[in-house]
Amino acid sequence: MKLFLIVAMLFALASLWGGRAARAGELPQVGQPAPGFQLPDQNGKVHTLQDFSGKWLVLYFYPKDDTPGCTQEACSFRDDLNQLTEMGAAVVGISVDDSDSHAEFAKKYHLPFPLLADKSGSVADSYGALLNLGILKVARRFTFLIDPQGKINKVYLSVETSRHSKDIIADMQALTKGGK
Repeated sequence: MKLFLIVAMLFALASLWGGRAARAGELPQVGQPAPGFQLPDQNGKVHTLQDFSGKWLVLYFYPKDDTPGCTQEACSFRDDLNQLTEMGAAVVGISVDDSDSHAEFAKKYHLPFPLLADKSGSVADSYGALLNLGILKVARRFTFLIDPQGKINKVYLSVETSRHSKDIIADMQALTKGGK
């Protein structure tokens, strides 16, 4: 409980600081190749960007396993996964939590997609999503829609966790003319 309160206070401070917190990585722009990655998931399986070549990829960064907003966002992706899959998209979550934390989170909420452990924060940094508070690093709640050729198609910097997956579905329907 103490750890949760400390993390909550740090998130509140980060919100007050806004863009003043250290963020070394540059945000990739629409049309640019997505930065590569090679990270383990909740089961220890290593995933790379190339694994998703030829399909759409919803790559979402989130701050912390099993916190209210992150749980709501993950469960929304879980609930809409069939529709996203039918549209040719895979969903992958990334945070700086370790694989064990991801495994507990995935099991508790029956999350059927990879949660990648970016313990060093290097991948979040390469996407401009790392929030470095000195003693604590967390991923910002950013999402990147990556096209089948591996290019950034859309960047979501302001996410409403309760409807984020629905927003992505609507955008994909517009991009792919009904998901076909």
